[in-house]
Amino acid sequence: MKKLFIPIILGTARQGRESEKVAKWILKKVSEHPEIETRIFDPREMDYDFQDEGQNLKEKNTDYRDAIIRADGLIVIVPEYNRGYPGSLKMILDTLLKEYIHKPVATVGVSSGIIGGARVIENLLPVYRELGLMASFTDLFFPKVKTKFDEKGNLEEEEKYNKRFYGFITELLWVAKTLKWGRENVESKYHPN
Repeated sequence: MKKLFIPIILGTARQGRESEKVAKWILKKVSEHPEIETRIFDPREMDYDFQDEGQNLKEKNTDYRDAIIRADGLIVIVPEYNRGYPGSLKMILDTLLKEYIHKPVATVGVSSGIIGGARVIENLLPVYRELGLMASFTDLFFPKVKTKFDEKGNLEEEEKYNKRFYGFITELLWVAKTLKWGRENVESKYHPN
């Protein structure tokens, strides 16, 4: 079977971002999975000059646009900032619309507090719905993120997180395979067959 293409979005451009450590761990785990091809999108490497917003920016970020058109699913790594998501993530998501329709998204919440990004994930669900993304129910949480990695960037509780990751990725793959079949076999006015 052909590998599923599941890009990863790092949801913040903030300096000193702790979520970058999480993103590196997630990228490593996803890259090791035999059924998945992936790559990461970092807002620092995308073309946003804050002089415009929305779908007008898709032509400035054709690499991202083409990856999402090809994608079978998506992983979003998002830190919680004051109960919400970073503007850089919203800007990335808003550059596209129809390209997301009927594709699954799994979310990794990151926070310095004890909840692990649960509130930001709740706030993202209406955004996902409006974009036509189908949210997986197996979110992954990194609470107290500053205590999760050593000085070299290694995850301290890797065995525990490996178990959580297994459930997270297994559900995302199931939904990705199911929706891929649907996009290819069931006529819809919302996506081209």
